[in-house]
Amino acid sequence: MATDAQQACFEAGIKFGSLYHQFAGTPVSPASTRSLEAAMAEAIENQPFCESVDVTIHDDRVADAIDHANGYTELTGSLMDVEMRIDYEGVVVDARMETVDGYPLMELASVAE
Repeated sequence: MATDAQQACFEAGIKFGSLYHQFAGTPVSPASTRSLEAAMAEAIENQPFCESVDVTIHDDRVADAIDHANGYTELTGSLMDVEMRIDYEGVVVDARMETVDGYPLMELASVAE
């Protein structure tokens, strides 16, 4: 049987997996980043135990990734940072995704009871 802390960490992993794999590949341009950030956060916040999600899609990274005349690129983890808070039975997990050496690294920032 998992502890509440273990379950809270598991829930954070589920939320990140859902966020990343649901939205990776979505067409994005500097003009659409704010609306996509909001849609991503609101979608994941619907899941159980999710208190908050903050998605930041970096306009400069998006602009740099556009390599054709159509004015958009596909969303990847390297274009965004994400922070989320999970509350499972009083255990609060803060987790984040940041690009480290070109790779979107998802990690636990804190676990507190």
